[in-house]
Amino acid sequence: MRVAVVGASGFVGRELSVALVKAEYDVIALSRRAPEIAGATGRAVDVADEVSLQSALVGCEVAFYLVHSLSAEDFRARDRQLAEGFGRAAAAVGLRRIVYLGGLGQDPESEHLASRQEVGTALASGEVSIVELRAAVVLGAGSISFEMLRYLTERLPFMVCPRWVRTAIQPIASADITRYLIAAIDVAPGVYEVGGADVTSYREMITAYALARGLRRRRIVDVPYLTPRLSSYWLDFVTPVDHRVSHSLIESLVTKVVVEDQARTDAAFDIEPMGLADALSAALDDQALELDHDLLSREDGLRDGVYTVRVRTPLSGAASTRLDADLARIGGSYSWYGLTFAWKVRALLGRLAGENWKLSHPQEIQEIVLGTAVDWWYVARRDPGILVLRAVRWFPGEAWLGYQCTENELIQVGSLRPKGIPGFLYWKML
Repeated sequence: MRVAVVGASGFVGRELSVALVKAEYDVIALSRRAPEIAGATGRAVDVADEVSLQSALVGCEVAFYLVHSLSAEDFRARDRQLAEGFGRAAAAVGLRRIVYLGGLGQDPESEHLASRQEVGTALASGEVSIVELRAAVVLGAGSISFEMLRYLTERLPFMVCPRWVRTAIQPIASADITRYLIAAIDVAPGVYEVGGADVTSYREMITAYALARGLRRRRIVDVPYLTPRLSSYWLDFVTPVDHRVSHSLIESLVTKVVVEDQARTDAAFDIEPMGLADALSAALDDQALELDHDLLSREDGLRDGVYTVRVRTPLSGAASTRLDADLARIGGSYSWYGLTFAWKVRALLGRLAGENWKLSHPQEIQEIVLGTAVDWWYVARRDPGILVLRAVRWFPGEAWLGYQCTENELIQVGSLRPKGIPGFLYWKML
């Protein structure tokens, strides 16, 4: 079946596109800029251009509509207009079904949640049948809501919060929302409320994240007179997430967002979602596995809680070949990494924090392979010309070091996912 993912460059859209490809669907990934997703056909489409949209949807049976305009000034009116236009384009090409991801909440007070439900109404008013899934916070590395939770918990051992941190919320794991979206291809049209196994609060989510991350318990003091608007200004200071989006999300946190009709959802979907603790652990573990594979494609700077720095060095063709061979002989000496004295100082600091680094190189094998333990790393990826190492039990967080040899240059990438304030300060010192 050919399916279109509209908004494929977003967090949910990318995760969904990857899952659909694995499930052997013919995936057309649409976004303002053509997404690069392995196995999917990426196309650059402006959803406001109905002619281009129709052309991109030709041959598709189902479209997943994941478009949000939170960063626009009048996003509520714009989202409504885009949804109405999409409904017309979908009908013109004979689309069989639209699957839309909206937001939970009964009579929501926030512009964000009201807009999400208005979009569902606009899509349902067209000629194509629609399945609308309503969800709360999606927990996965890269989700704005998850990143807000991450930065607040990592950077603030003590925090003053408004009363809305106690508002009931039913978060859902990224993997589970993806399963619901794919299953929505075959259920009866209508609105379904979906959520994780646990009803919790933002306050409890902060505590659960600290536990999953191995951080000390965060101390939270409630202040009754701290409004959502004042909270958003404090969030701007503490977290690096998109301020225009985070302000809209903060305003929605005063609304209770839980599943009210679980029986209807359970009758249509054979899915047992995971609870809060498992969802948080899965988000962190999935990100680590992604870094194992995609480290060398990361750019400088901070993204999704991970700091990265890249260095490029020109090489001749002969040097590249010799360097690739050297990658198989890593370990057993501080001098292998360069800046020998600095690495020795780092090892000493680690001992003070409880680490016990030991130089080691497995002499019984001829080549470094996946999973091999080397010094204070293990091999996370080894391909021709590529070596990626992941640190073992670092006190400041999880670290990666990657090398790639091409015909013309050596690319070296270092990343750190800091753990609490010590990790943040460690990276800043570097």
